[in-house]
This record gives sequence, C-alpha cells and structure tokens, in this order.
Amino acid sequence: MAKILIVDDEQKIREVIREYSEFNGYEVEEAADGMEAVGKCKLNDYDIIIMDIMMPKLDGYSACKEIRKIKNIPVIMLSARGEEYDKLFGFELGIDDYVVKPFSPKELMARVSAVLARTNRKEEATPDVLKFEGLEINIPARTVTVDGVKAELTPKEYELLFYLVENKNIALSRDKLLSDIWGYDFFGDDRTIDTHIKNLRNNLGKYRDYIVTLRGVGYKFEA
Repeated sequence: MAKILIVDDEQKIREVIREYSEFNGYEVEEAADGMEAVGKCKLNDYDIIIMDIMMPKLDGYSACKEIRKIKNIPVIMLSARGEEYDKLFGFELGIDDYVVKPFSPKELMARVSAVLARTNRKEEATPDVLKFEGLEINIPARTVTVDGVKAELTPKEYELLFYLVENKNIALSRDKLLSDIWGYDFFGDDRTIDTHIKNLRNNLGKYRDYIVTLRGVGYKFEA
C-alpha cells in the first residue's frame, strides 16, 4: 500500500484528497504547512507527496527543496496559479507533476497513480549499478558519482539521465522525453528538456559528452 503525505493549509482540501486517496487504497498522513511536512519527512518514509505551494511558515517550493536534501520522494504540486513560469520553476526543482486549483480529485488520483507507476518502473528490472568509465549510477540509492565524487542531481535530472542510459544509443526526441518522464499531459515545451540536459551535462563534468545532441531531433546517451 502506497503512503501519501498531503500538505495544504486548507483543511477542507486535505479532507477531500484524503477521502479520495483512502478510497483508492492509499495510506494517508497530513501536514498543514511546509515546515510540518519537512519534519514528517525526516521521521517517516512516503511514496509520494501532494503539496500546495502557497502556505504559511514555509511555502511548497521551499519545503520541496528541504525535503530533497534528505530524501527523494515524488512530489505533485498544487497551486491556484497556472502560469508557465510557475510550472517551469517547479519542474526545475524536480517535482513530478503540477496540478492547478480548482482540480478534479479523480484526475489528481490518476496523476498520483501515473507518477507512482513511472517511479516503480524506473526502479525495476535494471542492474543495481551502471558504470561508464568513471561515471557510476547507483539505482537503489538513486545516486550518481563522477570519478568517486557524488553529483548533486535533482530527482528529475536523475530520471532523465537514467532514462537516457536505459535507452543507450537510441535517438530520443524531445517530445518522447517530455511524454515519458514528465507525463503525457505536461504543458511545457522543448526548453524544459534543453534546460535539464544543460544542467545534467554540467553535473557530469568530463563525461558530459556521453549525452549527444541530435540536431532537429533530440538526444541520446552514447558511451
């Protein structure tokens, strides 16, 4: 049974999400603000977090940053603001999905299911550790080391790298990367992929050239 942490300062919203989550068989815990969410994540493990952005004490973006320092937990952000900038900023932090209020609880549950399925799929049926010269990807630990030094990747950068490696030597279009990593209904554009690739290459140092740009198409991992 997957365990969900619902983080929102509005009790009624927490109650609605809890009702639908428990109906779908999930175990649920709640937090009323970002500070409480960070504290709970230090003490407990969760399979996914549903978190509002605008909250007292500590907003959702800041809470996500703090949680990422200690654990890699998939995050779906809730926000009354649907501007592209807010979505892109969230995805830069490594969130897994973004839902604009007011939202359909049924759609939210479908997104939860999709994020959990993607996360589980990426962690199954692969070698525990992948090595390419001095580049090492530890799947169970979700860590990447470059010549023995841990690379500080966001969860989304890690997913992008792992997906490229999993499909080594295969040309992958930007649309396919967006669809398979961010989800079919993500409203971003090519800049999202290009920005993540740029950051990922910077983190890989001298192994950056493993990620090859295919002009007019997309990218591939070539080692």
